[in-house]
Order: sequence, then structure tokens, then C-alpha cells
Amino acid sequence: MAKSMGASLYIPANHKHLMEVADGDRLGHTRSLIFCTEDAVADSDLSWALFNLSVVLANMKANSHSERFVRVRNPEVLARVLAMPGVEKLTGFVIPKCTRHNFDAYFKQVRGTEHMLMPTLETADVFNDEEMRLFREVLEAPGVRSRILALRIGGNDLLALLGLRRPRTMTIYRTPLGPVIARLVTTFRPYGFVLTAPVFEHLDLPELLDQEVAEDMAYGMVGKTAIHPSQIAPIEQHYRVKARDLEAARAILDEDSPAVFKMHESMCEVATHRAWAQRMLEQSKVFGAHSNDTAAP
Repeated sequence: MAKSMGASLYIPANHKHLMEVADGDRLGHTRSLIFCTEDAVADSDLSWALFNLSVVLANMKANSHSERFVRVRNPEVLARVLAMPGVEKLTGFVIPKCTRHNFDAYFKQVRGTEHMLMPTLETADVFNDEEMRLFREVLEAPGVRSRILALRIGGNDLLALLGLRRPRTMTIYRTPLGPVIARLVTTFRPYGFVLTAPVFEHLDLPELLDQEVAEDMAYGMVGKTAIHPSQIAPIEQHYRVKARDLEAARAILDEDSPAVFKMHESMCEVATHRAWAQRMLEQSKVFGAHSNDTAAP
């Protein structure tokens, strides 16, 4: 199962400081960067964005503490990016509006590379449980499964299909997408696929963002899209493991622990809580842990 990714910052491929961001000279604390050639770039700016991206790929540092991805616009743009010198420096690609019908048009191009993929679930197919099951079967195919880093949930596109926009008064889990996200979790996670949470588009509602990320965590999301650097720290503070959770995780993984025991007034059951405990331990290595639980929700 993929590790927690925390906040993934989208940045348009035509951004004037793309090189500095890619090299970590700007926003050096970002763990995951996604250079966007799709919705963040107007049709009239695509040629310039791809030229800018080509210059960055050719000249950016080969090694970075940030994982770097490109969200391509379509299979044709993927082909153009794959032909750019320096493309091997990328961790992989985000596939927009991905379905079982168009996935192969992307995957066949990267089959012979080391790039990982993050398909985005943001079409009307997402509302069809059978389509999602069939798509999962496509992703489970030999040679494909190991290349899927995570599935991204495109909340704004899904709301747009319903003629809605994210409200300013409630989290996305209190909109019609709440049950949809729950079904995506139960469709994909039991089979080893992890998901990342939709973008939070309001920059002036930090308390609501905080509440939503807490709900993201309850749904098992391994990351969340950030649209502004100011969202990174508020998102990632939730990925720091609570002190009591880390203590319980270590106890559950202790081979001398009984099969069932009480800790912090909760039942710990080694057989059923082991996967959670391992995830908490790995997450603490990446994001750290709170010294006490007063600092985290």
C-alpha cells in the first residue's frame, strides 16, 4: 500500500517560477509537486506551457526531496512530455478524467518507463459503481497494478457534473459527494489501492479546511491536493501521528502483546489493527508525531 503523500501542490506548467519550484529553491518544504498542463492552463497558453515545461525538465536537478509529477492534458500531451529531455527526472504522471475506456491510451506510452501513474477519478463514470468495479479490474491487470501510486478524486469536476459548486459552509463530505467518496474507498482500498482527497478551493476558511482534512483522514485518504502553498502546513499537520496513536501502534506490533488488550480506554486487537498500526508507524517516519495529543484534532 502506498505511503502517505500529504499535500500535493498543483502549479501551472506555464508558471514563471516553475524552475525554482521544481528545484526546491522556492517552496522547498513541498513533498509532492504536480506541474499541470490541463485545467490550470488555458487552451491559448498550452504551447507556451509545454515549452516552459520542456526547459524545466531539461535543466532541473535530477534529485529532489519532492516527488515531481506532470498532469498531462490528454494522451497526445503525454507523448510530447515523454519525448522531452529530462523526463526521466519525473516520478510520474497524473492522468486527468481517467476511465477504463481511455486508460490504455496513457498506459501503453509509459509501459516501458519507470514512471508511476495517478489516475484521476472525475468523470460521470464515478457515479456508476459497476464502472468503478470494472475500472478496478483494469488497474489490477499484471504489469499495471504496481505502477498505480494512488487514485486522485477530482471533487470540483464531480460537483460540476451535478451542477454544483463546493459550498463555503460545509466540508465536501456533507455534499452529494460524501457517499460517492465513501463508495470509492470501499471499492478500491480493500484491493490495495489508495486515494487522495479533493482540493479545498477556499483560501480564507482555515477552520473548515482543518475540519475537512480531519474527515479526509477518517476516510483513509493518503493525501490532499493543495492549490496554494499556504494550505500545505494545515494539511500536513493532520498527517503527523498523534502521540497516543503511535503508542498504541507500537504496542499492537509488539510480538509480546496479547491478542486483545486495552490502551487509552480503547480496545486494541492485534489481528485486525495490525495494518493500521503499520501505517501509523510509517506515517510517523515521514511526517513525525505530536509530542502530546493537545496539538492535533
